[in-house]
Amino acid sequence: MGKAQQPSLFYWFKTPPMTEATTNPNRLRNLLIAGVAIVLSTLFALSLKTQTLGVSLGAMAKQATPLEVALTNGKPTLMEFYADWCSSCQAMAPSVADLKKTYGDRVNFVMLNIDNEKWLPEVLSYRVDGIPHWVYLDNAGKAVTQAIGEQPKAIMDGNLLALAEGNAIAKAAPEGRTSDYSPTTTTSAPKTASQNAPRTVLRSPKKAA
Repeated sequence: MGKAQQPSLFYWFKTPPMTEATTNPNRLRNLLIAGVAIVLSTLFALSLKTQTLGVSLGAMAKQATPLEVALTNGKPTLMEFYADWCSSCQAMAPSVADLKKTYGDRVNFVMLNIDNEKWLPEVLSYRVDGIPHWVYLDNAGKAVTQAIGEQPKAIMDGNLLALAEGNAIAKAAPEGRTSDYSPTTTTSAPKTASQNAPRTVLRSPKKAA
C-alpha cells in the first residue's frame, strides 16, 4: 500500500482558507466605512474644540465696538478692561465670544487694553485695580454695575439680558480670579474732572529671569 500524496505548495496558494471576511465582503466594507466615519467625527470635534479654546483677545478687540461709538449709539454696553498677558482674560475669552453672538446686536461689546495709555482716564475713573474688570453701562452710557475677575457665564448672560431689555441687573456680581499686576502711583500728574485719584500706571507682571 503506497504513501498518501501530500498537497503541494501550489495547492495551498491556490486555495486560501475561507474566512468570514472573504465570504462576506459587504460586512468588511461596512466596517471600513464605519471606521472612517468615526475618525472623521473625532477630528471634526477636536477641530471645533481647538477653535473655541483658541479665541484671540487681539482679534476680539479689533472686532469690538469703539468706545466713542458705544457711548453715542443708544445701546447698552459691556466694557471690559483687559491685557494681552492676562491669563484670566484669556480664560474668559470663549465665554465672551459666545455671549457676543447672542447679544451683539443689542449690546455693545467694548474692550479697553490697560497697557494702552489712551485708556488711562477710564482706568482711573472706574478704579480698575484687577483684570478682567467689567463695567455694565446703560443706553445712556451710565455705569449700572461692575464686576472683577473671571465670571460665571450664566451670571453674565443674565446681566446682559437684563441690560438689553432695560431691566435692573438683579444678580450680584461676584469677584472672580484676576491676573495680578503691580500698579505704580505718582501724584505729580494734574487731575481732571473725571480724575479724583492719583495717576495709576498698570504694568504687566515681570517675567521670571
